[in-house]
Amino acid sequence: MQKIIWVINGPNLNKLGERQPELYGTQPLATIEQNCRHLCAEHNIGLEFHQTNHEGLLVDWVQTASEKAAALIINAAAYTHTSIALHDALKLVKVPIIEVHLSNIYQRETFRKESLISPCVNAVIAGFGGKGYTMAIRSLIEQIVNDKV
Repeated sequence: MQKIIWVINGPNLNKLGERQPELYGTQPLATIEQNCRHLCAEHNIGLEFHQTNHEGLLVDWVQTASEKAAALIINAAAYTHTSIALHDALKLVKVPIIEVHLSNIYQRETFRKESLISPCVNAVIAGFGGKGYTMAIRSLIEQIVNDKV
């Protein structure tokens, strides 16, 4: 059975390339998805890639990923700093989880420096733009290929 990595994206990430390109870059989410798909395909790993602006749907996807995924990447965007519901859902996940942020949240506004989801994940990648997703994918592929997942 093919192993699958789930990538879950939160609010406003559907506007990448348009919204504050000086902060988030000019690369649209569709391009990030293509890069992730290509990398997974090279290793015969499946990919589920999702984006929503709705907190409840993010929680639903985390719960589904906990049952179906070999690993999970999450960019909860603004919900990183506010969602106890997402924190609680992530605590149920038994597969490796990497939290990704396009910008370095520790160089941003004070309220963005606290992640409510970081205590529930295995690693955090921040500040590399869209490349952070492929960095996370590579790390998870290595774990999957080496049967650590």
